[in-house]
Parts: sequence; C-alpha cells; structure tokens
Amino acid sequence: MALPLEGITVVALEHAVAAPLATRHLADQGARVIKIERPGSGDFARGYDGRVRGLSSHFVWTNRGKQSLALDLKHPRAAEVLQRLLARADVLVQNLAPGAAARLGLSHEALAPAHPRLIVCDISGYGDDPARPGPYRERKAYDLLIQAESGFLSVTGSAEEVAKAGCSIADIAAGMYAYSNVLAALIERGRTGRGRRIDVSMLESLVEWMGYPLYYAFDGAEPPPRAGAAHSTIYPYGPFPTGDGGSVLLGVQNEREWQAFCERVLEQPALAADPRFASNAARSAARGELQAIIVAAFARLEAAQVMQRLDEAGVAHAQVNGLAQVWDHAQLRARERWAEVQTPAGPVPAALPPGATDAASVRMGAVPALGEHSAAILAELDFDADEIAALTAASRP
Repeated sequence: MALPLEGITVVALEHAVAAPLATRHLADQGARVIKIERPGSGDFARGYDGRVRGLSSHFVWTNRGKQSLALDLKHPRAAEVLQRLLARADVLVQNLAPGAAARLGLSHEALAPAHPRLIVCDISGYGDDPARPGPYRERKAYDLLIQAESGFLSVTGSAEEVAKAGCSIADIAAGMYAYSNVLAALIERGRTGRGRRIDVSMLESLVEWMGYPLYYAFDGAEPPPRAGAAHSTIYPYGPFPTGDGGSVLLGVQNEREWQAFCERVLEQPALAADPRFASNAARSAARGELQAIIVAAFARLEAAQVMQRLDEAGVAHAQVNGLAQVWDHAQLRARERWAEVQTPAGPVPAALPPGATDAASVRMGAVPALGEHSAAILAELDFDADEIAALTAASRP
C-alpha cells in the first residue's frame, strides 16, 4: 500500500526533540527523511542516556525511519552537498540556533529563488523571524524553560510547589505544530506550485495549549489553583486511595454523574442533595470536606471494587499506571498498537502512531546508526568515488 508521503524528500538539520519528532512523523507517513548529523557525535540526543540497549531513549523514540548523513557543515564542500540535496528535496526542517541556518545560506529567502517549491520549516524557542525578532529571539530555549515562560509551570504541581511535566511537552507541542504545518504547506503547494516558510516557536506552541487556563484567568481573573493530580476546577476529579493500598483516578463531569456516584459508588444517596455539594462550583469550593467523605468510603474497598462500582454507575475512571504497566496495557495489546523497529542494537518495540490502522499503514523504519547512509546518499548526489572517500573520511569520528 502506498503511503501518503511517498515521493516526498525531507532534509533535516535537527537535534534534540522538537524537529526530530516532526520529521519522524513525516517518515512514518512515507517521506524520505535525510538527517544531517555532526560527524563523530551526531545529534546530541544520541548521548542523553543509554536506556535502550545502550541507545538513547529520546533518540530511539524520535528518529526511526530516517537516513543518517554525517556531514561537517564547515567542510569546504558542505554547501555544495546541501545544495545538491535541496535541489531534490521538498522540505527542509531545521532547529539550529537562531540565525544559524541563515548564516549557512539556508533561509527560505536565500533558497526560494533557486528552489521555489521548497518548504522551509524553522523551529526555535521563541521565533526566528527577522522582521519580528522580539527581545527573546537569541535566547537559548530548553523544554523546561519554555514550560516556565509559557505559564505552564504556574498551573502545574501542588499548592505548595510548581512541577514540570514528566515529558518534553514544549518540544512535543512544537514538533506537532511543525508536522501539521508542513502537511498544510504540501497541500498548499499542490495548488500553487510554490513552497513557503514556516516559523514555529516552542513558546507559541505551548501557549496555544494553555488556552483553557489563559481564558480562565481572562481580564485579570484569578488563575486556576494548582491541585496536584486533581483537576483544578472540577471536583471530584483526581486520584483517591483505596483500602488495599491502591489508587483510582475518577472524574465526575456533570450532575447526573454526581447523583450516580453518590448512589451507586459511595452508597450515600442523600449526599447528592446536600447543599454543600449541590453544584460543581460548590463541590470544588468544599473539596476538603468531600474528599474526606470519599476517602472514608473507599477505605472499606479494594481498587477493583471501586472500579466495578464506577463502571456500574457510568462514572469515568482510570488506574494510575506505572510505565511497566503501560508497556503491558491490555487495551494497547488488544488493539495491536505495538510494532517492532530495528535499531543498531537490535529490534525494539514501538507504539504505532495514533491514527494508523495497523503496522502496514505506516512505515516503522529503522533507527539509523550515525552516518549509516552517508556514502549511498553522496553517490546518489553524483559525487564520484574519490569525492565520497574524502567527504566520508572527514565525517568519521
């Protein structure tokens, strides 16, 4: 079965998470992604850890299905290699330091005259538009810093202390907006025949995801309080301990569910009419009192019993899983959401991308070794054997 992006070539000057995640999704959909890496060390995410049979967890996650070309961008012939690549490419994705791509002659403005169909996607921390640079344009931007600048940390954690997200949420947001914008630009090019520039910033991506708390605090209103793993404004919505030492996370979203929760889960039907808890706003304001009632009721039950009652009442709930439980999640297993990808250290499992119907509907390609495809790509670009030997020699550790 032909994949949606077969025939599309993407050149990636990328590192860390945001750009590699965007291009991995393009590779999953069939695009050929040529990842240009620093000789000797490569994408610095290769060295983040060695948790996947000696390979980096970040790198394995974000780089399957790509070809690795080790190229010293300061090599006298690097510009020639890049120009030959871009002459055959559809998309350039880069998340170098602000202004670095432009200094290499790789801005959309510099490339468009010779490559009018090329789509150039620039990913940065704060935005890299020379016409609207802003005071933060040159700042270094790491995921946690953007969580702080976007206001995300201000609404995450407990009342006593802020907490960061447990995954690279700002990088992921930027990577997904880069991916969706590239897809939109490819559709647009199909109508106009011309590429364009895409400028994605991590800050703007995460601020978009902050829409609810921003509007909740609109026009100087109080922001939503930090509530740990509980919901800040809906109650009961969060984790509650059970008598066997377990924990069940539940969410009551409306008055019908609240009545069913009181009658069938707590087995205290009179509580549904208690004026202290007559609306979500009242329950949220009196969450200390209500929490004590729920904890006391659950203390007599095992987690499985609580979940059975919640199912019978039609109240949403979930287990608070550890990562080992996610690897063996019954729903993911039943829906056959795991595939296998090759790596330099052997095959490893990988989750199918959301939306893929099965492993045949996407390309779950191998994670490349550093410089694995250098010689083949250079030969394809019409460099002769001596030139390839010189370029790859310069690319060895």
